[in-house]
Amino acid sequence: MHFMAHSLALELRRELEGTGSEISYVGSEKYHENIKSWSDTCEKEAGAIVNVTSTEAVSKTITFARNHHIEFVIKAGGHSTSSESATRGGILICLSRMRNVSVDPPSHTVRVQGGAIWDDVNTATAAHGLAVVGATASETGVGGSTLGGGYGWLTGQYGLIVDSLLSVTIVLADGSVLEASQDTNKDLFWAIRGAGQAFGVVTELVFKAYDMPSDIFGGLLYFTPAKLDKVVQFANWFDKKQDERSGFFFGFRALSPVEETLVMALLFYNGSKEEATTFFAPLLSLQASLGDAGMMSYTQLNRLGNIEPTPAGRKAMGGTNITFPLDTKLAHELWSGFNQITGAYPEACASVLAFELLPYSKVISVPVTATACANRGCFYNVGLLLCWQNPDHDAVMDQYRRAIVAKIQYSQHELNRGEHAVSYPNYSGHDFSSGSLFGTNLPRLQELKKIYDQNNFFRKWQNLLKPY
Repeated sequence: MHFMAHSLALELRRELEGTGSEISYVGSEKYHENIKSWSDTCEKEAGAIVNVTSTEAVSKTITFARNHHIEFVIKAGGHSTSSESATRGGILICLSRMRNVSVDPPSHTVRVQGGAIWDDVNTATAAHGLAVVGATASETGVGGSTLGGGYGWLTGQYGLIVDSLLSVTIVLADGSVLEASQDTNKDLFWAIRGAGQAFGVVTELVFKAYDMPSDIFGGLLYFTPAKLDKVVQFANWFDKKQDERSGFFFGFRALSPVEETLVMALLFYNGSKEEATTFFAPLLSLQASLGDAGMMSYTQLNRLGNIEPTPAGRKAMGGTNITFPLDTKLAHELWSGFNQITGAYPEACASVLAFELLPYSKVISVPVTATACANRGCFYNVGLLLCWQNPDHDAVMDQYRRAIVAKIQYSQHELNRGEHAVSYPNYSGHDFSSGSLFGTNLPRLQELKKIYDQNNFFRKWQNLLKPY
């Protein structure tokens, strides 16, 4: 596409006067600061960056872009490793200044602006003894994680994030602003809950909140590779138990360039210390090499899911889903492959592979066709994040990423997922077709695209009109 003319950037600035928005463009003071992304792989030279502060400003910017045939993209929380929130020469609409969170304790509802991150929500709700089903890493953006379906530590008790979503405000491709809920624009609300990024810009979300004690049980532990079999044994027991108050992530990470890959475990239990330590006793008895577990706030627990310190440089995500029990042979093969990456490329030591075990009884109690999210079944997500520095290593990291995901997928090749998705869309990027991600829901999504985005402007996240 053509690079946006400087004169058009100035015209857009005049168009947005009075909205409180800030516009930067090539050569302006804050341009390079505003174009920075969580991953360097996402940075492209935009023609203009608009830091919006209102739904009105989003609408005006989209209308301007449409009228002048300029590509536009959206960045909400910015926790992404793909290029869907980047444009070369177009307009980058950034929601990072729209982070207000309003809690209404009597109604147990929370109103969240589209640029907020989950730490904003967790902090605000904790002050009222409440919590929302939100992502397991608090630095994650609310908008993106929600619109793709969404998983959190409270998924076992209350289902997916979209299952607690009550309404949204959305700006469509023609600049119009709509409210969507179970009572208003119901078809659009159905689509937003699982494929929202393909329909518009959500500038506000309203969630149902739940009572939350001041302290829950949580922890982050690291074990030597020699204890991998025992950790897998516990994970398989966890799968059979399906205690809705629990959550258990485990996987691999090398904490420094000189160490071999360790076995990581992230624990959650919404109950007393006595209940939690009894539940996790087989794991706690393994005597972790590093880390600790104990009573903490729900806000603190969600911060454990962040990679600290946040690694600079380049990142790539991948993912699929997996049915348990997990074969220890596969676990060892995955550890070996992961250790090979961090051994050959020490810069990748901040990388993480995680099996995300969240009890699924509430998730599957909602029919696959009740929302657009088709990733509902008796399986778990597997997430992979590779981190590195050298652009020359982009290709080899992508090869490793694809190889690890393919190995997990192959282990599941005899399973018929039917109407279910093969992966969580927020993890899989463009590795899977929209047909495999949305399954039986894709035809309805395609019909709704003809109504709400007939020219397919919102296609960078997933192109719903290209099923295979």
